[in-house]
Amino acid sequence: MTEHKSNFPEFYITAPQPCPYLPGKLERKLFTHLTREKPGFLIDNLLKGGFRRSQNIAYMPYCDACSACVPVRILVDAFRPRRSLNRIARANRDVVTARMEPSPSAEQYSLFRAYIDARHGDGGMAEMSVLDYSLMVEDSVVETNVTEYRQRPDPETGDAPLIGVSLCDRLSDGISMVYSFYDPELPARSLGTYMILDQVEFARSLGLPFVYLGYWIDGSRKMRYKNRFRPQEHLTSKGWVRTAEKPEAGCRK
Repeated sequence: MTEHKSNFPEFYITAPQPCPYLPGKLERKLFTHLTREKPGFLIDNLLKGGFRRSQNIAYMPYCDACSACVPVRILVDAFRPRRSLNRIARANRDVVTARMEPSPSAEQYSLFRAYIDARHGDGGMAEMSVLDYSLMVEDSVVETNVTEYRQRPDPETGDAPLIGVSLCDRLSDGISMVYSFYDPELPARSLGTYMILDQVEFARSLGLPFVYLGYWIDGSRKMRYKNRFRPQEHLTSKGWVRTAEKPEAGCRK
């Protein structure tokens, strides 16, 4: 009985805080700690069932009178990029991809710092130190990898600048994109979108049916880019439901 209790997750609720996505709203989160004592299938089911991972915490929105946050996943087998996404893929033909164990580096942190300062300077990650970043990358009880995206090496100098990083979890039925960041001074590349395209093709090569994108929020400009990756499913009270196709919105991450 004691062993059963230690393996079963205990859930907690955070205090209300201002919502970073919808002005005037308050957010709360339901969360549990992930430990190696927890069965792998249980953690896998949490992450497939609407929870997101941050280090060794799994969380999901638990807000009063608001259900705007909707878990989203791309249907890999049916996904075919539209013209605007193909243009982004062509614009990044010189990008070299390397997948590796979750090991942080000074080069990664420098890029992370530039991205946060340019895009999310007033957000919750603005004060993250080198140690905080290292924990974000390394502290995981699930199969996790880092994908680095570099410009093709210069033929004269050999320099291959790091321009993007994606931290992803491998689930039993797909890839969960935990956090991505990129060079904010290269907007024409649409690197945020390109990294999703790359992870979709990686999942396809592994025979995995889904890429999990986290939450989509109707009415949040920051989340509109997720509408571009269709067909997709949303997690509802009836389970995962395929959404209706829509024309491209023309927005860019």
